[in-house]
Amino acid sequence: MTDDRGIIMGRIDSNFTLRGLGTALVTPFRDGEVDYDAFAALVDRQVLAGVDFLVPLGSTGETPCLEDEEKVALTECAASRSGGRPVMVGVGTNSFRHTVRNIRLLEDHGADLFLVVVPYYNKPTQRGMLEYFKAVASETDKPVVLYNVPSRTGANMTAETALELARTDNIIAVKEASGDLEQIRKIIEGAPDGFTVLSGNDDQTLDVMKAGGAGIISVASNIAPDLMADLTAAAAAGDYKIAGMLNERLSPLFKGCFIESNPIPVKAGLAAMGLICNELRLPLVPAEQSTYEEMERIISSLKNR
Repeated sequence: MTDDRGIIMGRIDSNFTLRGLGTALVTPFRDGEVDYDAFAALVDRQVLAGVDFLVPLGSTGETPCLEDEEKVALTECAASRSGGRPVMVGVGTNSFRHTVRNIRLLEDHGADLFLVVVPYYNKPTQRGMLEYFKAVASETDKPVVLYNVPSRTGANMTAETALELARTDNIIAVKEASGDLEQIRKIIEGAPDGFTVLSGNDDQTLDVMKAGGAGIISVASNIAPDLMADLTAAAAAGDYKIAGMLNERLSPLFKGCFIESNPIPVKAGLAAMGLICNELRLPLVPAEQSTYEEMERIISSLKNR
């Protein structure tokens, strides 16, 4: 049986449309190793809260610091506990060959679609991005989602480049974290049928969805998945009064999650909630005490409102 988004028992068909709330999952560690029990519990919490899809192995998941066997195990865990929700797996690197190796590594272990970031450090031109993403998309029959986050990659993918790539059959969406609402609106307005735009910044979720965006891949929903699910559902329904109230309520959390480099603050928050150990892999280190205390305060305030 297929629902109106083209989801079939945890898989997706050619009519799939990506929308709603996806959580960019953290990777919990304990004593230097992946804490798979904690990760499974985090996935269960997201599913119970009603998120629309799961996103392991992104930058929030500290993926550059994971071993191949850990990537496989995390993907399998997310897929097995997704409750039929699509699993979008981060595979992008700054090397075409390495990105394809990641696709081959994970495509038979529960990945339903692939999130591919603009190559970082290399600073490709727009033509380089076009050739790269077309080549990556040609290496898989599964849907591909572009990820533009110039604050991390050092290179911005323009609206024109995104729209040209949107004509590729299996490139179905873009996670837009440029922060440039004019650029994001251009993509939304020019997008072909079946191509959707997701906010990559929590604090722009409402603005992007008001402009016609389809949802958010969220960091904050690691901590407050129920409230983020309510926000995206209200915005999708055009109930901007409720969405605005939820956006205002969540605004301190949006800011708090980026006091330090992501995922340092969100891991501090989850640790304060007793859900994970406050542990990261170098070159990232645990939050400063002031950040930990601020995340505790924000989470306490969310509970009391």
